[in-house]
Amino acid sequence: MRKITFPPALQYEAYRNYWLGLFGAVSGYQVLMFGQFWLMHELTGSPLYLGYIGMANAVPAILLNLVGGVVADKLDKKLLVVLTMALLSMLVLLLGFLTFFSLVKVWHVMAIGVFTGAINAFNQPARMSLYPTLVPRKALTSAVALNSVVWQATRIVAPAFAGLLIAFLGTAAAFFMAGLGMIVFAWVVQGLHIPKIENGPGVKTGQDLLEGLRFIKDNSIFAFLIGMTFFISFFGMSYMTQMPVFAVDILHIGADGQGVLLSISGVGSIIITLWIGSIGSYRRKGLVLIGAATLTGLSVAGFALSCEFIGSYVIASVFMFGIGVFTSACNISIMSSLQIMVPEHLRGRVMGFYGMTWDIMPLGGLYVGIVAGFIGAPFAVSVGGFLVSLFAIGPALINRQVRTLGTHLNRIEDHQ
Repeated sequence: MRKITFPPALQYEAYRNYWLGLFGAVSGYQVLMFGQFWLMHELTGSPLYLGYIGMANAVPAILLNLVGGVVADKLDKKLLVVLTMALLSMLVLLLGFLTFFSLVKVWHVMAIGVFTGAINAFNQPARMSLYPTLVPRKALTSAVALNSVVWQATRIVAPAFAGLLIAFLGTAAAFFMAGLGMIVFAWVVQGLHIPKIENGPGVKTGQDLLEGLRFIKDNSIFAFLIGMTFFISFFGMSYMTQMPVFAVDILHIGADGQGVLLSISGVGSIIITLWIGSIGSYRRKGLVLIGAATLTGLSVAGFALSCEFIGSYVIASVFMFGIGVFTSACNISIMSSLQIMVPEHLRGRVMGFYGMTWDIMPLGGLYVGIVAGFIGAPFAVSVGGFLVSLFAIGPALINRQVRTLGTHLNRIEDHQ
């Protein structure tokens, strides 16, 4: 039995500093999201406007992520991360001051949401392209897993912290704290000693985009990995928007029961993420990816159908734990595979395409809501789960590159 040791990626000082600083940025982002929705509710009391603020953040990211990937490949990635984080912090602090002095209006919140979404479209590809330069390829799987730990942990802790800030100090305090976290991350990145990265030649943006698209199209393994992410984001994660239906109408467990179910999924995700982060690289990554993706879809479908036909809270909890474990194992395998294989001069564009697949998650919620109107939420969600599994199995059966992905990755890592 292999012993769990100190995470390989944290053995490198530059990545260790980056990772600790990332807690500030991601916590700030989570607090910002909580504060935006809370402030919009205070100003309007309208559920519709809560949807508007969500779209204000998502639409610019979807539209500009590909351009952000091109920019990340052409400019200094470290400088781009620092500048975008500084701009984000300024916008968040501005919203804090407007709120503190009771000057904030609905259009302020919407406009700042649009601008933060647009800036994130440039920050995300640059950030995802930067940290692979801080560790050797053999430690990339560990680095990807540890990055995931930051998002999982802050998703649990940061909203509660934001709620306490708002309750005791007011809504503006949440924005001030969010801005501070972003400033801390920008300061940490500015101080990193990063190996010089050769940027691509200055070509027109349209041609750069086409080059990235051609690369993904011509390399079936990249198309599979990004396509798999799309299916998980659009079809697999769409169950999130229907959770009130399962909790209230089917299982009759209320909002607190729904929270417990989602927490159980989070526990599964944290456990597998910490384990992968500790062991670093592992053999047969291709088979792990295909198996985890298949089981992700089956777990989603199993959760939905068990609620419909059995109605057991315990069984639903087991499936939710499985969703957390298998989704995280799959996502870490996909991200680390991309980071290991992608050519340096195309890293920003590939990561931009990858990031865009997660930005469309709200559209998956819209899709499942429409389908649920015809066949009911359990069947709509289960169809999405089965589609995820079919996409995982299909290419594995017909494409040898997908089946032998682990061998290819091991060969790359062994030569580092």
